[in-house]
Amino acid sequence: MSLSRLGTPGSIFGLALDGVAAMRCEVGPVESTYVTMRDGVKLALDVSRPLGKYSSTSCDTILIMTRYWRGVKGEPSNHFADQFVPHGYSVVVGDVRGTGASFGVWPYHRARDETLDFSEVLDWIVAQPWSTGRVVGYGLSYTAITADWMAERNHVALKGIIPRFPDYDPYEDDYYPGGVPNAFIGQTWGNRVKDLDRNLWMLADGEKSPGVRPVGSNGEAELDAALRDHKRVPSVWEGFRQVACKDDRPPSWGGASMLDWSIQEVADTVDSSATPTQTWAGWFDGGTAQGAVRRFLRQSYPMNVIIGPWNHGGDIPYDPLQDPGETILPTTPTQQANDIHFADACFSGQAGHEQGKVLHYYTLGEGAWKSTRSWPPRAIRRRWHMASGSRLSALTGETGFDSLQVDPALGEVTSNRWATGNDYGRVNYGDRRQIDAARLAYTSERLERDLEITGHPVAHLNVTSTREDGAFFVYLEAVKPDGVSVYLTEGQLRALHRKVWADSPFRALGPQHSYLSRDAEPLTPDEAALLTLTFHPISARIPAGYRLRVCLAGSDRTTFANIPAEGTPPFLKFHRGPAGCYVDLPIIEP
Repeated sequence: MSLSRLGTPGSIFGLALDGVAAMRCEVGPVESTYVTMRDGVKLALDVSRPLGKYSSTSCDTILIMTRYWRGVKGEPSNHFADQFVPHGYSVVVGDVRGTGASFGVWPYHRARDETLDFSEVLDWIVAQPWSTGRVVGYGLSYTAITADWMAERNHVALKGIIPRFPDYDPYEDDYYPGGVPNAFIGQTWGNRVKDLDRNLWMLADGEKSPGVRPVGSNGEAELDAALRDHKRVPSVWEGFRQVACKDDRPPSWGGASMLDWSIQEVADTVDSSATPTQTWAGWFDGGTAQGAVRRFLRQSYPMNVIIGPWNHGGDIPYDPLQDPGETILPTTPTQQANDIHFADACFSGQAGHEQGKVLHYYTLGEGAWKSTRSWPPRAIRRRWHMASGSRLSALTGETGFDSLQVDPALGEVTSNRWATGNDYGRVNYGDRRQIDAARLAYTSERLERDLEITGHPVAHLNVTSTREDGAFFVYLEAVKPDGVSVYLTEGQLRALHRKVWADSPFRALGPQHSYLSRDAEPLTPDEAALLTLTFHPISARIPAGYRLRVCLAGSDRTTFANIPAEGTPPFLKFHRGPAGCYVDLPIIEP
């Protein structure tokens, strides 16, 4: 693999923008087996190894633990084996407890019994004659987060992890950004995986899937028994419907809260393992970029963080400031080559000797990749006020207000950053003017020179509402000379969670909120209140001649639950003037 690398010379914490990894092996047959855990629960594992002259050689192992079926009945392989075995690795893919052909129950994400299993799976791999005793955890989406929890186990065999597009905190990055319930992903994903646990799935062509791969000669009978275990718990969506705060504990989750399955909450434990990590995120993939930045700030283990203009999974880039036909690097094969390079460095021990951490990020419009060892970048916060006449102005303007009657029926485009977390689909916001009926919009004068925004914009909203709670959405856009307005990033906040958490470890990024029940502060109807919120991070170079646009909304039925859920929708007043609404943008000077 001959790759040009972005980053510190001599460090493995770089980013190759081109090239592919050479393949030298064929994929051998899948061997399925059950491994019994400490409490008697059996987990289904698939083992794939190189064929031919490599079959008698001990190999380093890539481990993936999934809740999306480790394989499909009748198929000779799985996509993880097809990705890694040709490079000389053994690959173990397991159904996590309570899913696929594994026994037990899956009540919610990364329950403690599930994460404790990872130690025993690692023990089992080390004991196999084909194993070198060295393992790297890998995954995408849910499996990325199981790789994170492997590091929490601090197992001697684990030499590194490669979590691609994980959440760092599931509440803030995925299911309740800004405390606003992401009803689309909660319901759609929750019910989808419950179908998987019933061994039901429809293929893209409308045909019913043959189901998960059984294990062994008595596989069908064992699978039926495992499925009876799975039926004992309701969909995780039932729990989500009862959550407003991070520390809420729905009865269907057996007393657990979302704090119990957030890898952010065990940051110190993961740091103590010093597990080298390469993680990927997308500016347009839910909250994964926010999670990647917070991981970069909070954790001290050796890490390589890569944030690009991607959907969930990183296979479809989106840069609304570039020509649509522009090729954006690295492509999927090169991303995989980066992961192979990092895995090799973990197995050799080189990654474990790396010092510090590096973050690589893509700047929209400029089409350039940049590297840094600190975040946020050195920026000047420039203030833009919501002024009269729908203007976004550097001046405060006269005192007044703009009103918005929240319409619970209005929503967003369906191809948004949150939907891609469910279907890995294309993100495309189109011309933002198409949804102006749901929002207040404020537009600046034309920019006299290029303007780079890199970091976390912050919104300060002085607002009066007729209701005690509400969902507030703020969007940052760039308006092209022809009038088309393109999406850059957004922030949201449920009014109930407006209290600022002064001691947050992430306060350098902007105002943070605890989302704990003890800090809940309902609005007083018809009294002005200040809401401060931090946007999801972005890096974008906006050309001279463009305009900036900030839009305010109180509903997004496409993705988020309406707040309040019942009663008359809020009537909102957004105040203008010296004590009015404004945004602070992080500007990188030339």
